[in-house]
Amino acid sequence: MNYQKIDEFVLQLVENSTPERTAWNMEKIREGKPASWNYIDGCMLTALMEMEGLTGDERYFRFVKECVDHFVGEDGSIRTFKPEAHNLDDINEGRVLFALYRRTGEEKYRRAADFLHRRLEEQPRTPEGNFWHKAIYPNQVWLDGIYMAQPFCALYEKHFGAGNYSGIAGQIQNVRKKMFSEEKGLYFHGYDASKTAFWADPETGCSKNFWLRSLGWFAVALADLLEILPSGGDRDSLAAIFTELMASVSRYADPDTGLYWQVPDQGGREGNYLETSGSAMMAYAMLKGARLGILGEEDAAAGKKTFDGIMEKYLTFTETGLNLGGICLVAGLGPESNRRRDGSYAYYISEPVVENDAKGVAPFVLAYTEVKRLQA
Repeated sequence: MNYQKIDEFVLQLVENSTPERTAWNMEKIREGKPASWNYIDGCMLTALMEMEGLTGDERYFRFVKECVDHFVGEDGSIRTFKPEAHNLDDINEGRVLFALYRRTGEEKYRRAADFLHRRLEEQPRTPEGNFWHKAIYPNQVWLDGIYMAQPFCALYEKHFGAGNYSGIAGQIQNVRKKMFSEEKGLYFHGYDASKTAFWADPETGCSKNFWLRSLGWFAVALADLLEILPSGGDRDSLAAIFTELMASVSRYADPDTGLYWQVPDQGGREGNYLETSGSAMMAYAMLKGARLGILGEEDAAAGKKTFDGIMEKYLTFTETGLNLGGICLVAGLGPESNRRRDGSYAYYISEPVVENDAKGVAPFVLAYTEVKRLQA
């Protein structure tokens, strides 16, 4: 495997990006939308900070700072952020604020973190105490949202709070209670506490199927939280949930490539395909879990097999650089005005598959950083 080319690929993406137009945000590019504070760029900025930490190449850090400075004012306000949307996705980019504050000492980064933390204090919650995913999804919990908000919450507690992680652990424990399938060992994409959403099972409130990337978001969130939280009861409870998920997910890996299917429990069904973003997330979670001592060497080997499988199947070398394919552009549940997004098998396999979108590139780069650590 020519891993060196990956470094060149990531730097090429940075060099072809500006805060106004990042080369990896395919949703913005395809729709011609202006730049905004968003989770897609946030995922990639987190990956770039990991690359900088491993390589010492300050070009990564400089670009992250340039992007954040494009949106964050001296008073900590965030341009384009809409508090009334109560959108957990918009919390994710705030993860890099802590590293920027630590590196520069600039107070605007702490003020921005405080701003986002206050927004979460205002976030509506389900009766069980979990954040709504967005205002337009009342009483709904999506696996995606655990990644978008909970690592930020943990970092805030670690750097600026009282170190109380019980609320974070509680929300994840609720997900385990409400969204886990004992039969399959997987988590449903979404849960509606009111059980009234058109896509929700009227008895359980859960969506109809499992979606790989939502499982990936959840796995990555757990792996990241296990690195942030101190030892003790809250971390132990998350470690148990994490190890259970990783053990069950591994059963669904394609034996030849190590990749996972877009609808993971229906491998080989017509229309289903091996998908890059969720596979990269699983590779990252397994590799990182092993590095943290929570998973074993066999899990690290499985994670590396998945990473190498992505390279072999979906990473192509061209004269102008690299292309990473096999990435589901987007998938969701509803809202009421969009009944096509019904959580059915047919829906999940109908969404566009693209190249070089950050929802695939960022976890691929994160998995790469763990591969590099493994080889160090």
